[in-house]
Amino acid sequence: QEGSLCAQHCLNNLLQGEYFSPVELSSIAQQLDEEERMRMAEGGVSSEEYRTFLQQQPSVNMDDSGFFSIQVISNALKVWGLELILFNSPEYQRLGIDPINEKSFICNYKEHWFTVRKLGKQWFNLNSLLMGPELISDTYLALFLAQLQQEGYSIFVVKGDLPDCEADQLLQMIRVQQMQRPKLIGEEAAQSRDQRLSRSDVDQAIEVNHPFEGTGMLDEDEENFQRALALSRQEIDMEDEEADLRRAIQLSMQGSRRSELSGSLPQSVPQSSHSSQTESLSSEELRRRRQAYFEKQQQQLQQQNQTPNVQDKATLSSSTPEPGPGGDMSEEDMLQAAMNMSLESVRNHLNSEEEK
Repeated sequence: QEGSLCAQHCLNNLLQGEYFSPVELSSIAQQLDEEERMRMAEGGVSSEEYRTFLQQQPSVNMDDSGFFSIQVISNALKVWGLELILFNSPEYQRLGIDPINEKSFICNYKEHWFTVRKLGKQWFNLNSLLMGPELISDTYLALFLAQLQQEGYSIFVVKGDLPDCEADQLLQMIRVQQMQRPKLIGEEAAQSRDQRLSRSDVDQAIEVNHPFEGTGMLDEDEENFQRALALSRQEIDMEDEEADLRRAIQLSMQGSRRSELSGSLPQSVPQSSHSSQTESLSSEELRRRRQAYFEKQQQQLQQQNQTPNVQDKATLSSSTPEPGPGGDMSEEDMLQAAMNMSLESVRNHLNSEEEK
C-alpha cells in the first residue's frame, strides 16, 4: 500500500483491476465538494452556516494524506452500476440474507478501507495491509463480520454485478488451501528487526565471555597468540628436561662417589671395610664434611697471608693431598678425590648428551 490510498486499493481489489487512480478519485471528491457548496449557498451566502462551511478544510471528501470519504467510494461504484448498503441497517437486516450468499463487502474503520470478496466459491479478505489475500471459510465469515463490528468497523454490502475477472474464473474450478495466515506488511519487518537485535545481543555476550572467538581477530594477533602458546609449551618442556637432567646428575654423583672412593683406596686397605664406611655416609654428612673442608682451606689461605714466604711454601706443600702414614689417604683427601671424580663424570655425561 502506498501512503493512505487505502480507498483506491479497496476499490481496485473489489473490481480486481486497476480501475481507479488517485487523480480520478480526487476529481470525484472535488465534484462532490462543489455540489455541497452550492447546496449550502442556497440558504444565502451571507448566512452563518455558509461562512462556517467555507472556513472548514478545503474538502470534506478527501485530504492530503490520500483519504477519500464513503461518498467518493459510493459515487465511484455507481459508474459500474454498483450500490452500497449498510450491513447493520434495519432495511438490510429485514431482508434476512445470509452473508455467504452475498458477493462482497466493503469495511471501514476511521480512515482505513478494505474489501472482503467472494472469488469462485471461497471468501477472501483483501486487506491492503496484509502481504497477501487471507482465506475465510464460509462458517467463519459471519463471525469475522461480527468481530469487525465489535471493533468499530462500518460494513457495507456491495449490491450489483461485479465485472468478470480471471481470479474468479480460475477459482470456480479449483479450491485453494491456506496453511498460514498472511502477515501484516509491517509485522515481518518488525520481526526481522527484533531477530537482528536479539542476534546482536547474543554476539556481544559471546564477545564478553570468549574474546578470542568469533571476533574477527586479525591474522597478526592470531599469529602472536599462537607463538606465545608455543613458547610457553617450550619453556615447560625445558623445565621438565632440566629437572630430569638434575635428577640424573644427582644419581650419577651418588653412584660415582661410591665407585670412585672405592677405586682410590690403596691395595693394602680392605675394600669391604671402606665401602661400608662410605655407604654409611649420608648426603647430608657429605655436605657437612665438604663444608668443613672448604672452611679449612679458607683458614689456611688466611694463614698464608699472615706468615712469611717460607711458611707459605710449607703451608702450600702441606695442603697438597698426599697419602697419610702407612700409605692411607685421609678422609678429607678422599672427599676431594670424590668431588673431582664426580665432576668429571658429570662433564662426560653432558658431552655424551650433546653428541646425541
